[in-house]
Amino acid sequence: MIKFEDFLKLKDEGSIPDDIPSLLQSLLLDAAGDWESAHSLAQGEYNREGSWVHAYLHRKEGDLGNASYWYRNAGKSMPELSLEEEWEYIAMALLEKS
Repeated sequence: MIKFEDFLKLKDEGSIPDDIPSLLQSLLLDAAGDWESAHSLAQGEYNREGSWVHAYLHRKEGDLGNASYWYRNAGKSMPELSLEEEWEYIAMALLEKS
């Protein structure tokens, strides 16, 4: 299991290890500016966590209608957090599960 602090270091380095869960890879790809690859990974995960990352990515993109759909699939409401805060919140939740 990766610690949150170590995950933030990966983010800062722009490093995306292939031996971590795909949704964590998706968040790192997003942080590195590769929204398309991040989205591709997230939409390949057919579970609540995948829907949550997918929702966040569409929110970041500015497609709030699509984001709302994916938040509902994730069992969540669209947050009022900043995108950066939500990214960190999702990362912490996924790291806890890994």
